[in-house]
Amino acid sequence: MKDYQSALQAKREQLLQAGVVMMDPSSVYVEEEVTVGQGTLLLPGTILRGKTTVGENCQIGPNVMLTDCQVENDCTINASQCEESKIEKGCQIGPYTHIRPHCVVGEGSKIGAFVQLKNCNLGKGTKMAHLTYVGDSDVGDNCNFGCGTVTCNYDGFQKHRTTIGSNVFVGCNTNFVPPVKIGDGAFIAAATTVTADIPDDAMVIGRSRQQVKEGWAAANREKKKKA
Repeated sequence: MKDYQSALQAKREQLLQAGVVMMDPSSVYVEEEVTVGQGTLLLPGTILRGKTTVGENCQIGPNVMLTDCQVENDCTINASQCEESKIEKGCQIGPYTHIRPHCVVGEGSKIGAFVQLKNCNLGKGTKMAHLTYVGDSDVGDNCNFGCGTVTCNYDGFQKHRTTIGSNVFVGCNTNFVPPVKIGDGAFIAAATTVTADIPDDAMVIGRSRQQVKEGWAAANREKKKKA
């Protein structure tokens, strides 16, 4: 344990001398093979493991764990975990994002609160603000994913891939049931379940038509009172 603490302190000092900034060095844990670029700020609760590389002028933390990840310059990662994945230049990750192994998050993308990625490739400038799961997927540039989007990649026996083109708008509470392919520029209405391919620039809507039964709620309450 003493040798571990000595090695940890030596690593912190090495990074500080190389121009890495730490608000509270004692709260930062960096393993021996990790590299961090000049001007990067490591906030309290940052844990960098394995062969992780972090570029220049990033902000990592608070409460971030990166394991065997490649993070390029000018990225911000807040209160999140990432394993065996690549975060390209200028991305904003978190808070509360989980990036599982074998992901590439394209340059300038924004991945927000309670989003989980797994085995997927995202193009440049793609945004997933919150409450979304994208697994076993290939996504193009400049896509926007609404809250509650899910790729239903596992059918109980096998994993299947979803392919989404560039400039696609994905409405809130969309379910993708792969294998499906979404063309460039497609618009998917909120609450749609996608079960078939969508051509370029098409609009798709797949949900039940709303029915309004006036007075039903009041009658139901009265019925319950009499029961």
